Amino acid sequence: MRQLKNSIIISSVAASMLFVSQSVSAAGELNIYNWGDYTSPELVTKFEETYNVTVTITDYDSNDTALAKVKAGGHGFDIAIPSANYMPIWISEGLLLKTRPDQMSNFKNVLPEWTNPDWDPGRHYSVPYQWGSVGMVVNTDVYSGDINTSAIAFDPPEELVGKINVAPEMGDIIGMALYYVGSEPCTDDKAALKKARDVLMAAKPKWVSMTYGIKEPFASGDIAASVYWNGDAMRTRQETPSVHYGYPKEGYVLWMDSVVVLKDAQNVENAKLFQNFMMEPESAAIASNFAMYANGIKGSSEFMLEILATAPEVQIPAEHLPNGRFIEMCSAEVNKLYSGIWTEMMK
Repeated sequence: MRQLKNSIIISSVAASMLFVSQSVSAAGELNIYNWGDYTSPELVTKFEETYNVTVTITDYDSNDTALAKVKAGGHGFDIAIPSANYMPIWISEGLLLKTRPDQMSNFKNVLPEWTNPDWDPGRHYSVPYQWGSVGMVVNTDVYSGDINTSAIAFDPPEELVGKINVAPEMGDIIGMALYYVGSEPCTDDKAALKKARDVLMAAKPKWVSMTYGIKEPFASGDIAASVYWNGDAMRTRQETPSVHYGYPKEGYVLWMDSVVVLKDAQNVENAKLFQNFMMEPESAAIASNFAMYANGIKGSSEFMLEILATAPEVQIPAEHLPNGRFIEMCSAEVNKLYSGIWTEMMK
């Protein structure tokens, strides 16, 4: 009992000191490494003005790119924003600083379902940034059939052949192909992996591209369908109203990106301030309003655009909820098999 009481006192003092340190301005710099077109300029300005910190943003295009860059060292970044299925490798390889967001003053704002995720138990390293899904984005002026199926990409209807883009994300695409053939992502079942490989190899000649960025290609008519992220689908629909988002009945991928501080960060205190800042409802809302994704922060809806409250790309319809699943980080053995499939596909 004495030991428990002392622990409570120590924790309370530590929390008080942390709150004080996060409440004052902290001049200096902060270097953020984030996905492209994913950081709100308004959010950056708000942080800079609140804490007198100059923020520099550097973009990356995939989880693999970010991981490789940080592992190589000498990058100069303080913060990265990896996806849930990559978090275990960032932690296990010692790339992150244990900043204990669960002890920060704004952690009380994190929604209960995001306080203890499998990829960061207890939130000792990360805070929520945005979350969403990977689905089918389709111009329904070109194709009027069922869009809630992976067949859009893996066995495309004639109207869409030669007009399909696929995001070049290995884990997401092979995972969805495995769902399509009746299996699960990260399986080591070689028969299932061969089925998924065969589906992908047969489908690829019917695609026009494997690239990032879909707004302009949809607007110009260069593509009429894409496997892509839900927020980008909504941003695309705002410019091309005939574009809609489908949730594959065979299974689709859910994801969450989280803010982490790198082990070799040069501006650690400013990075911690940014983590706490991202757990403020208004900050989380600014990020969502820009990227058009949901966040994990209580009270943020008060500051969010009204359209996000009802958008089918952001608010998953009840009938599609059971088919969405978070995917884990595959084992080294499975990743090797994935890489073999992906290398063959990309030739």
